[in-house]
Amino acid sequence: MPEISSQRLEAATAPLQFAYWVPNVSGGLVVSKIEQRTDWGYDYNRRLAVLAENNGFDYALSQVRYISSYGAAYQHESTSFSLALLLATERLKVIAAVHPGLWHPGVLAKFLATADHISGGRAAVNVVSGWFKDEFTKLGEPWLEHDERYRRAEEFITYLRNIWTDDHAELSGDFYRLHDFDLKPKPVDVPGRPHPEIFQGGNSTAARAMAGRVSDWYFSNGKDFDGLSEQVLDVNTEAAIHGRTVKFGLNGFLIGRDTEAEARDVLREIVDKADRDAVDGFGSAVKQAGTSSSDGKGMWADSEFADLVQYNDGFKTGLIGTPEQIAERIVAYKARGVNLFLLGFLHYLEDVEYFGAHILPIVRELEADLVSSGRLETELARNGVLTA
Repeated sequence: MPEISSQRLEAATAPLQFAYWVPNVSGGLVVSKIEQRTDWGYDYNRRLAVLAENNGFDYALSQVRYISSYGAAYQHESTSFSLALLLATERLKVIAAVHPGLWHPGVLAKFLATADHISGGRAAVNVVSGWFKDEFTKLGEPWLEHDERYRRAEEFITYLRNIWTDDHAELSGDFYRLHDFDLKPKPVDVPGRPHPEIFQGGNSTAARAMAGRVSDWYFSNGKDFDGLSEQVLDVNTEAAIHGRTVKFGLNGFLIGRDTEAEARDVLREIVDKADRDAVDGFGSAVKQAGTSSSDGKGMWADSEFADLVQYNDGFKTGLIGTPEQIAERIVAYKARGVNLFLLGFLHYLEDVEYFGAHILPIVRELEADLVSSGRLETELARNGVLTA
């Protein structure tokens, strides 16, 4: 346990990292009729990726969506789009979201190893158990119940890791088989990274336990401080049983303006102009992800209408206000175990540049003071991050 606490402290004291949602799906990041100056096309996204890596972003996450749904009429496939963004950038790591039920782990492992070599070790994956039933049934694939989807996702991650690290993978599970499978080339040898990083989301008990057992990163939907701390405790407790450490990413929709009143007005307009039919349809589809879990704690299980206007509860994180207010809240989450923020914006090009120029410098100043003063370790211990 002391070694695990030391690893957690090392991760927690490292500079916060930032990712952004790639708008490779039409409709923007809010289900609203408000103007969103963004575009799902490649030319726009290539420009955005370069801008993001020059404004403090470490990662980009390409969304996965296979069919039209809830305001997202058009979608680019996530893995190919991620590779294109890797080729357009120099430092940005790009995370491709994938559904285990629609990929074989051996095929994906091969694709990502190739993308990793092409990009110099910057490929990553987000394994999504799946919440949208139609994506599976309309492709003729079976739709599993909630906890079974997570069992499949856990097996999928286990196989990915084995394929990337073993010379002769031999595995026989409930969902996949491998017979003396030898992947060559293996992913790029990057110091501190044995293979492409494996991200995973989900709020349910099954998701938290799975993250503790097999994932490198756990993505949380938008949460207030208490909600985030509960998840960190659960994941860390399971990880400790298996002698592992897991890093934490938190979703947040960021609205930064020169005054708090301006930022609040933007939020109010987003919700007031919500596409009610689309939000209600989305809500009906995703609520089952929580209610069908064994304990009712799944993603979106406690989301209200206004929360669902932003696909992943991003308003709940509270990154709304002046640069100083947002930076202070970001660093307060750091003291509760967050290692990375996954951000969405209304007007991507303008807002990403605003973040880099006005918010990130304050974050770096505040977190440096928190670390150098010794207060970070005290806060992490008080919040149970080091001892779970």
